[in-house]
Amino acid sequence: MKGPNGLPSHMTPVRIRPKNLKPNQYTISLMEDGLRSGLLNQQEVYSIQNRLMIILQSLIARYTQGESSSVAAETAESLLSSIMYAIDAYMQSIEHPDQAITCLKTGSLQKIYEAGVERVRQCFEDTKQLYREVRRNKLDVPVDAYNMTIDESLPVFFKKYEIVFDAHQTMASIDYPLAIDDMRVQGVFYMKQYLEHLKIETRFCRMFSQADLRELLVNFGRVCRFDYRIELFNIFELVLNNAIFSMLSGAGAHQLQISTASFERLNRLLSETDPSQVSSMIQEAIHRLLQERQICDPSLADYMNRCKKEVIQRIVHAAKHNSLEAVIITRQEETMKPIAFSVSAEDRISDAELRLMLEEIRQLEDKEDKAKLIKSRLRSLHDFLDILESDCLYEDEYEALFETFGDIELAVLFKIVFYESIRNDRKHLLTIINDTEVNGSEWQTYFTHYLKSLSRNRLGSIELLIHHIDYQEITFH
Repeated sequence: MKGPNGLPSHMTPVRIRPKNLKPNQYTISLMEDGLRSGLLNQQEVYSIQNRLMIILQSLIARYTQGESSSVAAETAESLLSSIMYAIDAYMQSIEHPDQAITCLKTGSLQKIYEAGVERVRQCFEDTKQLYREVRRNKLDVPVDAYNMTIDESLPVFFKKYEIVFDAHQTMASIDYPLAIDDMRVQGVFYMKQYLEHLKIETRFCRMFSQADLRELLVNFGRVCRFDYRIELFNIFELVLNNAIFSMLSGAGAHQLQISTASFERLNRLLSETDPSQVSSMIQEAIHRLLQERQICDPSLADYMNRCKKEVIQRIVHAAKHNSLEAVIITRQEETMKPIAFSVSAEDRISDAELRLMLEEIRQLEDKEDKAKLIKSRLRSLHDFLDILESDCLYEDEYEALFETFGDIELAVLFKIVFYESIRNDRKHLLTIINDTEVNGSEWQTYFTHYLKSLSRNRLGSIELLIHHIDYQEITFH
């Protein structure tokens, strides 16, 4: 038996182009390409659309619990999207797009929809199981986005997800970024993909000492000059990068820490090597890493190899621009004891006490008296910021208050006012002060003017403190 073009039927070429099919609009794009290829005609498309409207009418009645046959246009659109999500779920399970077209033309759309809902339901159960595994094996790291995503955002999704009426919605805000994340996917299928990738990334990170991992995070924050606990970054990429550099330095597959001496050798090696050779070196390092860590899991090996291209591009770019110190995270030796503070709620004064204090400040005329009152009564950083934001000080009164602060307090305020500049730039403190336009509160403008009046030696002392201050817990003494 011969098919079109005189070929045997089993050799009939596939006429749907997979590249034209959209993951989040699979059935619609399938019909569009079916029309283009001649596998569907306009009359058949109308028939499919009419059967779809019958399903929508039935779902509207179910949504309104039989009280109405109509809903707001926005609601109807959302319900239709949920229907299409379920239909997509079933259609994507059909191996060949041409067969999916035949199913649309000849099968019961109602049964396709019901089968799709069941696939969504099963995916939801599978995703819950994945979540339990991810939570059970969670990394012990103080990274807010990572912890909040697992402990708060994902539970919200499982609590709110609606399989029938809102299947296409994600129902949660996921902040933690993955190394590989296909944002074209929606709903529970996106969540399943997200958790599959997170599980793989976690498995890799747990192959290393968790103490070494936490030290790597601390060094990462110091090198990049930001608070790694509140930044958005991917832990897996950071660990993979340093594991690769460890292989290149000869330290081995179990090591994450890179010494200053190892960095100098790597810096010379990578900066003086042709980009194509750097690419080969990275690929070889990943291959040896897989072997030495005995990584036999195909999903993890594939994930690491999928990340390879971006890793290579990042390293080649950094080597070309002489900025490998931002990519190779080295152990940052401390030149002084880290400074720890506290922002315990117990240190804060009550709202009533704050209002009384503000009234006292406004009644004083001498700027030094105002500064002494503030400094003698307050211990908490939050209270100081409340005072600064309250507009109870004017012009040189700000300077009088700043004069009472030591280098630690000034370093903390600098970190608050110029946080974005510290994050994005490795310039010296004085350069940041002169180059950054402050668009914040009035006190921030006067604070900037005050800093400019300080001697270079004083600014140098403050700059040393800035990168050692841990202002997750801060008190002014």
